[in-house]
Amino acid sequence: MPRTVVVIPTYNERENIQRIVPQILSATPCEVVVVDDESPDGTGDAVAEMGVRDPRVHLVRHHPKMGIGPAYKAGFEDALARGADFVVQMDADLSHPPEMLPRFVELMADADVVLGSRYVRGITGVNWPIERLLLSYFGNWYARRVTGIPIRDATGGFKCWRREALAGIDLDGVRSNGYAFQIEMNFRAWRRGFRLHEVPIVFVDRDTGDSKMNKRIGLEALWICWWLKLGALTGRL
Repeated sequence: MPRTVVVIPTYNERENIQRIVPQILSATPCEVVVVDDESPDGTGDAVAEMGVRDPRVHLVRHHPKMGIGPAYKAGFEDALARGADFVVQMDADLSHPPEMLPRFVELMADADVVLGSRYVRGITGVNWPIERLLLSYFGNWYARRVTGIPIRDATGGFKCWRREALAGIDLDGVRSNGYAFQIEMNFRAWRRGFRLHEVPIVFVDRDTGDSKMNKRIGLEALWICWWLKLGALTGRL
């Protein structure tokens, strides 16, 4: 069996992380690395307690708080150092279905990156506020139009990476955060010729805690598409 490590970035997700980690561990043989950005609600302490009870659960205390992009990079580096063959990234808020993990691993036989997609078969989102749905849908349309990346859901955060694909991306050179981080990682993998495969998922909006989406994250996603396109045209990416 390939060694699979699931990486989850957190900030103020104490209640959700205690729900999602057992579901992940029950879904497929794996380990879980939680990267906590100094959550004041004690998320990191809750993960540390889970790690005492179950050696498959690991905590990376990430500081200072710098956002989801740097947190993911820290988690990826930790997972690779643990000898992961596959590295899964997912959110803590239960919007990504753990029951899809065995399917992700199965699809890795013919892919370097498997992406859980909300748009590959229509729109598969549940309990999503209409303004967030429209922002996400047209944001992905915009990313495809500007960068040319041939995937329907470039901003999704539920993905499985082959070790070689992550190692083939210069993580230190990845400069974006938020939704833009997802776009940039997908773009870099595509530009390097790695095989990207989308699989439909049912995305359920969080029922506990607050979304981290804000205007700054949205604006970054707009300009990063042009930065990526320019980098490709000039041969820097």
